[in-house]
Amino acid sequence: MWQVDVDKDKCSGDEECVNACPAQVFEMVDGKADPVNVDECLGCETCVEVCPEGAITVTEV
Repeated sequence: MWQVDVDKDKCSGDEECVNACPAQVFEMVDGKADPVNVDECLGCETCVEVCPEGAITVTEV
């Protein structure tokens, strides 16, 4: 199981993570990425790699 966190202060809302995530973990909420389907996370960290602001962390729990 994976924990996905988004630092809302760093998130620019560019939707890179939304578009890149193969498991559709993210949705845009109030102009920021929000991990709404965390149970679907594969732990691939594609979102971490594509986020230019470094706003996303993925941790195994």
